[in-house]
Amino acid sequence: MTDKPTRWGILGTGGIASTFATDLPLADGAELAAVGSRTLEAATAFADRHGFARAHGSWAELAADPEVDVIYVATPHAFHQDAAMVCLAAGKAVLCEKPMTLDRASSELLVRTARTHGVFLMEAMWMRCNPAIRAITELVDSGGIGTVTAVHADFGLQGPFEPTHRLRNPALGGGALLDLGVYPLNFAHLILGAPASVQSWAKLTPEGVDETTGVLLGYESGAVAALTCSINGESRNAASITGTTGRIDLPPGFFAPRGFTVTRGAAVEEVEIPFAGRGYQFEAAEVQRCLHTGLPESPLMPHATTLEIMSQMDAIRAQIGVTY
Repeated sequence: MTDKPTRWGILGTGGIASTFATDLPLADGAELAAVGSRTLEAATAFADRHGFARAHGSWAELAADPEVDVIYVATPHAFHQDAAMVCLAAGKAVLCEKPMTLDRASSELLVRTARTHGVFLMEAMWMRCNPAIRAITELVDSGGIGTVTAVHADFGLQGPFEPTHRLRNPALGGGALLDLGVYPLNFAHLILGAPASVQSWAKLTPEGVDETTGVLLGYESGAVAALTCSINGESRNAASITGTTGRIDLPPGFFAPRGFTVTRGAAVEEVEIPFAGRGYQFEAAEVQRCLHTGLPESPLMPHATTLEIMSQMDAIRAQIGVTY
C-alpha cells in the first residue's frame, strides 16, 4: 500500500454520481479531483456542490486529465460502454456503474479493452464490497449454516413511473431487470455461483421493458434461488439464505445491510456491522486497494463474475422478450 492519495474523477452528474461523491470522502486516501459532463455548466455545478477541484465539459477532457487516476462512470446504462471506452483508451482505471453494459457482448469488449491497455476495470456492484455481505459470505463458506439449499431475494420500487421516465425507456436500458434485478442475481451468485438453469417470467410495459420479473435459478448442487424485481410495487427488498443447519436473514435494503440475523433452531443471533454514509465508500476503497497493489481486477468483483451475470440477464431478457 502507499500513502499517495487516489485521485478520483466522476463521469456523469446524476443522482448516483451525487450519492457516490457524497460517500467518496469516507474512503481513506480518496482525493476528489475532477468531474466530467457533456456540458461544462453541469460539471461545474456538480464540482462546486461536492468539492471537486476541477470540472470538464466533455468525457474526453476528463479522461485526458493527467491529475486523475481512476474514473467512476455514472451515466445511464445505455452510455456505460461508450463512456468507459473513452476512459480506458486514455489509460484511466475505471469503476463502471452496474450493469457494466446492456449485454454480455459489450461487457466483453470493455474487458478486452482494459486488458489490452493494461488498466484496471471493475463493475460497481457496491453490494459485494459491503462489510456485512462479506461477513455473510465468509460465514456461508465456513459451513456456518450447513449446505445451502435456497436463496430468496426481492427488489421492487413503488410505481407507477411515467412513460417518459428512464426506467420505462428501452433506449436507456429501462426496466426492472437491469436496474434492480441485478442485485438479487448478484446476491444469488455470491452464495451459489453460476446456475445450471435459468427460468423467468415477466410483465412488460407498453414500451417493451420489464415491469415485474420473476426468476428461478437451479444449481447442480440441487439448490434453488427464487428472485423477483419490479418497478411497479415496493416489495420487502429483503433476502435470505437457507442452509441445512441454519438460515441467514437480511433486512429490507439487503443490498446495503448494516447487519443480519442467523437462526439455528431456537438460537437466534443478531449481527450488527454499522458504518457511516450509504456504503459506497467500500467499493471506492476496494478500487484504491487494487490500484495500490497493482491488481488488474478486483477479487470481490472479477471480470468473470460480471460476464456471468450479464449472460444470465441476456438469457432472462430472451425468455421474457425484452430487447434494447
